[in-house]
Amino acid sequence: MKFKYIILTGIIMVATACSNDFLTTVPKGKLSDVVLTTPDGIEALCTAAYSALAGPEGDAQAFLSPTNNWIYGEVRSEDAYKGGGGIGDLWEFNAMETFTGLYANNGLLDRKWFRMYSSVQRCNSAISRLNAVTVADVPLKGVRLGEMRFLRAHYYFELSRLFNKIPYFDENVAIADYVKISNTEFTRDQILEKIANEFSAAAKLLPETQPEKGRVTKYAALAYEAKAILYRAYPQDAKNAFTGTVNSTLLNKVVTLCDSVSLGGYGLLPDFQQLAEVEHEHGPESVFCIEYSINDGTTNGRINWSNLLNVPKGPAYSGDGFFQPSQNLVNSYKTDANGVPQLDTYNSTNLMTVADGLAANVDPRLDFTVGRIGVRWKDYSAPYDINWAREPATYGTYSTKKFLVSTNSPYLVKGWPWGGSSLNYQIIRYADILLWKAEALIELGRQTEALPMINAIRNRAKNSKYVLAWNNTSPTDYAANYKISTYQDGVNCTWNQAFARKALRFERKLELAMEGERFFDLVRWGVADQVLNNEYFVQEKSIRAFLKNAQFMKGKDEYFPIPQNQINYSAGLYSQNPGY
Repeated sequence: MKFKYIILTGIIMVATACSNDFLTTVPKGKLSDVVLTTPDGIEALCTAAYSALAGPEGDAQAFLSPTNNWIYGEVRSEDAYKGGGGIGDLWEFNAMETFTGLYANNGLLDRKWFRMYSSVQRCNSAISRLNAVTVADVPLKGVRLGEMRFLRAHYYFELSRLFNKIPYFDENVAIADYVKISNTEFTRDQILEKIANEFSAAAKLLPETQPEKGRVTKYAALAYEAKAILYRAYPQDAKNAFTGTVNSTLLNKVVTLCDSVSLGGYGLLPDFQQLAEVEHEHGPESVFCIEYSINDGTTNGRINWSNLLNVPKGPAYSGDGFFQPSQNLVNSYKTDANGVPQLDTYNSTNLMTVADGLAANVDPRLDFTVGRIGVRWKDYSAPYDINWAREPATYGTYSTKKFLVSTNSPYLVKGWPWGGSSLNYQIIRYADILLWKAEALIELGRQTEALPMINAIRNRAKNSKYVLAWNNTSPTDYAANYKISTYQDGVNCTWNQAFARKALRFERKLELAMEGERFFDLVRWGVADQVLNNEYFVQEKSIRAFLKNAQFMKGKDEYFPIPQNQINYSAGLYSQNPGY
């Protein structure tokens, strides 16, 4: 049975607005200190910290500050559009997408800040209580401390890459003193170092396996430590720009950590489509995920409320049609005659959207990731058509297909909430580990060692079961001309460092599309302005009018502004990010 999360509004302080700090909000039915010091009370606090992974509000409003980063990590990149019912439908997200009209008074940014620090405080509350008891009182004290330190580091990592200038505090800071903590006390590098150290400390406390699915392990902590260190290996100056020199010492540490994670028995699922199947969610590829469930005794189930808007209009789901793949992303899946990506020319022409007569070779991951006209939608009773798109005149006809379960799946909620299911959301999967290690090796000049890791991911895609044509006449009558091969030095590429770097970065785009990572990758590599302004907006605005004024400003748009409500709460102590 899945590990069930409990939303504990009686224990955790819950606010009805984001204008005041969560620490000063009057709790609803606060439990007594006596209850919270019991083993059951402490266990409840730990469970509440886990539940915040899905959004500390614990209800349908999580889509306004989504924990799966679809708006923050994908829509702000070249991979996806906001979608929905037009640019005025959640205009706050449109401002994030176009980098225009994005100000510190954006209420959804304030909401995100508020929710993330609510999650941090849940962990601090649990750690404080755990520190006050003995192992005799709570036999799993050490393990639970490891879990809470892991989760707190996760929440801080998200805050760091969203807002950069953040106040950092632990369980030893009195609530009354929180307002005295500056958001410039620590630099980005120091924050990331603290986060990495927290994951390292957690790994020493956590077991290699857990009796309950959903609890974090030693290997998850080592993996996340590698991620935090990888970010830190790309230092930034005061204007948010990558300094141009990677830290080789840190990159070597990333390689070592990834090797340690590999000892945990992880591997790639044999079929890419299995990533969207509940039956495989706890398979060998899952390192750290958000646990979801249905039919668990709650009204709607503990489903992915962050994904509430992001299913097609219909007819299969009757959803809101947000989070649509971009034309740029679709073009990225084109392959050449050798079956490798068209790294330099992929976006010179737009890939046809109708399967019939499709001339280009494409990576099979395209039709696992994107809903396209004329192509099968999993096992639905009719092919995908224009009626699935909510606002095709504005956002085109594509729909996100990744991490949506089949409409015939027993794990799907029928009706409201649209597209809700018990499918876990993978925050770190083994493909990440391979790509992080490959990236570090390439930057260290050891690109030959990185080649097998990238090829392992491409081989998995190659050996997956391809999407069949709607009226297929044979088991090899596919929906498109799928052609994918591995990189072969001296045959279809010259595998030097420059080429390997380009191939690695493109492979991350193809493999992790729609998973909330792309924008953050562009920022840490220091190429966000080049990719967005020179490769994306300049071409995409000719087919998507809403992007005509979009412009990424280097030195500003790498991070969100510090919400004005939070600056006001700090009585001006907080400093604003550059450019706002």
